[in-house]
Amino acid sequence: MAAAAVAAISAAFMRAVGLAEQGEVTALLCQEADLQDGQMREVAVEDHKVLLVRADGRYSAMGSRCAPLQCSSGALLGNKVRCPFHGACFNVTTGDIEEFPGLDCLPSYKVKVKDGNVYMSYDRKSLKLSRRVKEMSSRELEVNHTTLLIGGGPAALLCAETLRQNFYKGRIVMVTKDALPPFDKPKLSKAMNLDSSKILLRTEDFFKQYGIEVWTEKEVVSVEPIGKVVKLSDGTVQPYDQLLVSTGCRARSLGCPGQHLVGVNLLQTHQDAQEICHSCQGRKAVIIGASFIGMEVASYLSTKAASVAMVGTTEYPFEKTLGPEIGKMTMHMLEESNVKFYMKDRVCEIRGEDGKVKEVVLQSGAVLEADVVVAGIGVIPNSDFLMGSQVQIDSRKAVIIDKFMKTNVPDIYGAGDVTSFPLTIRGGQRVNICHWQMAQAHGRVAALNMLNKPTEIDSVPFFWTVLLGKSIRYTGYGEGYTEIIFKGKVEEGKFLAFYIKEEVVVAAASLMFDPAVARIAGLMASGLLITKTQAQSDDLSWLKL
Repeated sequence: MAAAAVAAISAAFMRAVGLAEQGEVTALLCQEADLQDGQMREVAVEDHKVLLVRADGRYSAMGSRCAPLQCSSGALLGNKVRCPFHGACFNVTTGDIEEFPGLDCLPSYKVKVKDGNVYMSYDRKSLKLSRRVKEMSSRELEVNHTTLLIGGGPAALLCAETLRQNFYKGRIVMVTKDALPPFDKPKLSKAMNLDSSKILLRTEDFFKQYGIEVWTEKEVVSVEPIGKVVKLSDGTVQPYDQLLVSTGCRARSLGCPGQHLVGVNLLQTHQDAQEICHSCQGRKAVIIGASFIGMEVASYLSTKAASVAMVGTTEYPFEKTLGPEIGKMTMHMLEESNVKFYMKDRVCEIRGEDGKVKEVVLQSGAVLEADVVVAGIGVIPNSDFLMGSQVQIDSRKAVIIDKFMKTNVPDIYGAGDVTSFPLTIRGGQRVNICHWQMAQAHGRVAALNMLNKPTEIDSVPFFWTVLLGKSIRYTGYGEGYTEIIFKGKVEEGKFLAFYIKEEVVVAAASLMFDPAVARIAGLMASGLLITKTQAQSDDLSWLKL
């Protein structure tokens, strides 16, 4: 049926039922035959976008935008649709978020098929909503049980919200040494000058409404499992019944002479991002470490600093993770935007004058003028406070947890960047993955197991980096890959890369090839092995691009 005809019939139908501000309204969306099973389309209902899906023979309708990216061009697999941009996955029947990143669900609407036509019923107030907070409980004072969350990142937040979504009514206390309550940390390197109000994940009123205590600028210095108490840096002691260790990682210091000069920065807090951004305006910046953080900072500062120099130890940025071809392409991108690279080199000294940074001396003998230095050379798990607690830590200082987020000590759980955990898609190989999305998944699984709802971590890693407005997406776990198979042309900035290990695709990355990576993430999540033969084939119909 033509779109104009559907619109005309819909308008007539809606006039017939009346458009009262209150009460339920029904709109005609399409004919039953307009969508085949496994298809979806975005439709307009009263100037609002709705995602109409036909899956397993049934029609569903839900909001089409997730924070604020769109799902309509995403990957549909069974009854789940995955956002092509950041990998969040939603149940098409309920609109509930089932994979991260993200906090909220999408609104869903009643759909009915009658006489070959597909109708949607809704109230006009709900139609205006772009997202939906799951029903949650709050605290009941007579419930004498405390869950203590150490850390104020995404793992702790998802743990707290999942507990309340499952109607846990005990006390929840989140302790963070940050000055801010949970905030969107990945934005610190992508958009460094955002006001703090723009990056908060939840409002103060939200935490009050659901009885979640957030203690900022407080730090746990020790844990005593026998007495079930933690000691804080201010000398106070806090008892707990269940404990989550989700303290994340800290930036690794340079460890060279001059690292403490004024103007040498680590990017860890919102205040750090603000100070770096302001101090670089019209001045000479040197970024040490061609990591994802370092490259994003260089990209952001390229239009603001007088000059930007990047120092890296490999031949190309991202070489170990994404491979030399993609690394070379990103390096050329930034070179065209005022960034000069000093690769296969390292810093041996930072020199200053009157206590302020003046120049960076490299092992090669090169001397770089510098007003501001930003270090991004890796991270260290924040687990020092667990010394003496009997909680098991690995050689890299990561907290060892099992597939249920449990440590070796009863009632102590771990989640997020601070942990080493078994990765399902790699046969339970123990890994430390510092992804925003994975930390959220950990927090949810930890909460469910705290509630005696046995749940294993089975999320597929998904992350993205943004350079000069272009986003490279990545899914899977490519460590140890032996070959990369490319579709498209990397040098032209449009490609899909398959990372191969033992004849199987273990990871994928793309630029301007959506929704390929989201689709691959969905296939991996379903337990499907993608073979090298499939990746080599010119026929990518299995990806449904």
